[in-house]
Amino acid sequence: MNAQPTRRDALDNRERILTAARAALSEDGSASLSAIARRAGVGIGTLYRRFPTREALVLELYRNDIGGLIDLAPVLVEAHPPLEALRLWFEEVARYARLKYGVSEIIHAATNNGLDDPAYEPFVAGIATLLRAGEDSGDLKPGLDPEDVLLQLSVLWRIDPRTGAARATRILGLILDGLRAP
Repeated sequence: MNAQPTRRDALDNRERILTAARAALSEDGSASLSAIARRAGVGIGTLYRRFPTREALVLELYRNDIGGLIDLAPVLVEAHPPLEALRLWFEEVARYARLKYGVSEIIHAATNNGLDDPAYEPFVAGIATLLRAGEDSGDLKPGLDPEDVLLQLSVLWRIDPRTGAARATRILGLILDGLRAP
């Protein structure tokens, strides 16, 4: 039996649901699934067919967004000077952190606090790509550990996105300043 390809309207609905969920959960981590369905312009049944639980929806957003961050690192290194690439990537991480703020407990539970997260190594490798480019150009200190940088970035998940945008920007500036070569 051949599997039928996913219909275009089903793919569009999935993308609309993910976009609406990303926006709604970034604003309020407790946004209801019915509110997300309304925002996406789909019925609640459509949402539940794609994502049978809140956890399933959050984890799909996580996989989607973290995968985008991983894929973005080498693209930025190719397109921008190393410090600019790192700054732009950090800004994207900060955008992602706004979503993670309200749903981090779901992600941490599903990934055993990150220990069983298949995205962990690729994410660290993305950071390493950015750090290596900055080290090679002489813009960043040599020998920086990408896991140390990840630990520094993890403070972003604790900043309330409704009140902390300026704080996140300041913290990213401090992290970048600390990574720069003397």
